[in-house]
Amino acid sequence: MAMDSSPKAISTAARIYVAGHRGLVGSALMRTLQKNGYRNLILRTHAELDLTVETDVARFFASEHPEYVFLAAAKVGGILANSTYPADFIRENLAIQGNVIQHSYSAGVKRLLFLGSSCIYPRLAPQPIKEKYLLSGPLEPTNRPYAVAKIAGIEMCWSYNRQYGTHYLAAMPTNLYGPRDNYDLNNSHVIPALIRKIAEAHEQGCSFVTLWGTGTPRREFLYSEDMADACLFLFNLPDEQFVSIASNQQEPPLINVGWGEDLSIRELAAMIADIAGFKGTIAFDTSKPDGTPRKLLDVSRLRRLGWKPSVSLRQGLELAYGAFRHERTALPPA
Repeated sequence: MAMDSSPKAISTAARIYVAGHRGLVGSALMRTLQKNGYRNLILRTHAELDLTVETDVARFFASEHPEYVFLAAAKVGGILANSTYPADFIRENLAIQGNVIQHSYSAGVKRLLFLGSSCIYPRLAPQPIKEKYLLSGPLEPTNRPYAVAKIAGIEMCWSYNRQYGTHYLAAMPTNLYGPRDNYDLNNSHVIPALIRKIAEAHEQGCSFVTLWGTGTPRREFLYSEDMADACLFLFNLPDEQFVSIASNQQEPPLINVGWGEDLSIRELAAMIADIAGFKGTIAFDTSKPDGTPRKLLDVSRLRRLGWKPSVSLRQGLELAYGAFRHERTALPPA
């Protein structure tokens, strides 16, 4: 999975803070860093450090002095969660990234990687979506507060780079899935929701399962371990490449991270049903929202830098289904 085509820019003894290390993204980053020999990771749970409280964040950076930061902490969720708690999504995400970026600067952090989402792009952006399409059209209404917060994070990274000479990049992954995913049907994303619904329908002997929407929207997916490998690859770009992206005055320091291929939700559901052994009918509740019609990232910029993913969707879904069966004892009831 790992590609070692560029020299290590960061010593394995460096002090690296992974914000949000217990989530899907952060836990994948932590595993990948450890696997690659990084032994001086700084980790805090939400109970230990509330990133929305600036005084606590300031105290943490002043005492721990991290040299590098992966900003993966965020309030995340699917269409239902975004629609139900829009104020929470914009308030908490703005606070988290604002505090971490500001105090990374105050503490003299050498490099920061801000993790966002492909939902930052316009709802009807041309496909595949290039980085330059940012702010070129209206956003998808069902997750607009979250998207606006993430766009603000990109702008913060770019603004700090221009004003203070910092070296902050923003990586925008496509839809992610994998170990430590969220299978709570009230706020999960599409793959964990489908895995849980289809697996439970199969185990309960149901003849059909009903899913949200029409099944026609197309989505791109990336296994979380591949995403983490891409982030470490970007973090370890030689100084000349890293700085040239971070210090660009004409465009934000933004890089898409994805697979470069997509499929319909209907096709995805059929693949998961096959993996789970579900033989019943898959129905769709067309009264429920679909979200953006299509989200396929243009990943040519990252490919040119020298990275590409290695875990196919089928392989990743098999791994995710196995993880779900292992983790399910801690799940809330459906």
